[in-house]
Amino acid sequence: MTAFFEGIQYLFVNILFAPLDFLRRLELVSWFGANTINWIFMIICTCAIVYWIKQLRIFDDAGTENQDTTAHSFLK
Repeated sequence: MTAFFEGIQYLFVNILFAPLDFLRRLELVSWFGANTINWIFMIICTCAIVYWIKQLRIFDDAGTENQDTTAHSFLK
């Protein structure tokens, strides 16, 4: 049974957390390099939010959105 838990430990510590260990070592060399992934995620989220708001505006301008409070059966 101990080998099973040691196998889980090996999987997480040596394999799945390897990219995080790389980022931790990279931060000591270059702060900007280590935080590049954060900037990439922020850019992706910003693009998704802008796209979502544009789609909402398209449906709102067309008047196709049902804004009645009883639009869903569970809101009656």
